[in-house]
Amino acid sequence: MSFHSAASVSLRVAAAVLGGYAFTWGFSAFAIAALVAMGLSFHDAEAGALIVAWLVFLTAFLWSFAAPSLARVGLVLLGGGLVMAGAATGLQAALLN
Repeated sequence: MSFHSAASVSLRVAAAVLGGYAFTWGFSAFAIAALVAMGLSFHDAEAGALIVAWLVFLTAFLWSFAAPSLARVGLVLLGGGLVMAGAATGLQAALLN
């Protein structure tokens, strides 16, 4: 294996694990806040969101290897995670006021 392909694989694995974690964290935070805003109790919302989060992480992880562009993987996973985390923060602030 050449250095270029080893570096490419390493970057793809890092994007899959770290980007998938960030995306799943943002999804979980937003899902919990949205479910609580819809009237579900916090613990029920948390349990439901975290059950679905396993599927979200698996999908993000596998997609990061199937996607042709590593830049797109990073943009979607990290950017999407940041957007959802920001939306969750705003929704939580609105719920507390």
